[in-house]
Amino acid sequence: MEASKHHGRRPGMGKGRLEAFSDGVIAIIITIMVLELKVPHGSSPEALAPLLPVLLSYVLSFVYVGIYWNNHHHMLAVSGRVSGGALWANLHLLFWLSLFPFATAWMGENHFAAAPTAAYGVVLLMAAIAYWLLQRTLIGVQGADSVLLRAIGSDWKGKLSPVLYALGIVSTLWAAWIAQALYAAVAVMWLVPDRRIEGIVGDDQNA
Repeated sequence: MEASKHHGRRPGMGKGRLEAFSDGVIAIIITIMVLELKVPHGSSPEALAPLLPVLLSYVLSFVYVGIYWNNHHHMLAVSGRVSGGALWANLHLLFWLSLFPFATAWMGENHFAAAPTAAYGVVLLMAAIAYWLLQRTLIGVQGADSVLLRAIGSDWKGKLSPVLYALGIVSTLWAAWIAQALYAAVAVMWLVPDRRIEGIVGDDQNA
């Protein structure tokens, strides 16, 4: 009887602690980034001008961290259980996300100079790779009938983003503004509502 109860259960462990830990780390990342915004010395609008690059860097990074948090939440929503490998893959993703405050501050403080802009692109690229690795690990836990695999489909955004990041990094050799435009374009691309996972969950619940 006990054996039949566990028959068909996928290997893995509960995802609650992984979700809670990830949410906490992402909240800290955002907090650190906002603390980098210094109060201007002066009350006139002109006093804000020197801080504009820092503010723009913060806005871009806030959007990126928000995108990762949103997609991470949806990805785990269709992942019933996780494995030890998924825990490490998740830590790998959080490591690269935790570098956002440093990369953001360096790029903003140096007014989008080439080297800091390239470094920012490297962080974006590695975070994208880490997210893909976590995604594949979770799909492996679910097996052939993975709901997540059905939800992501061809995943053209996930495939295109690293290519654009790499192009941005290389473009800093000529003009840093090209890289910045590419980074912003990818962020806008991911901001476009993607209802794949919600649609899959809804179909499963209505089945």
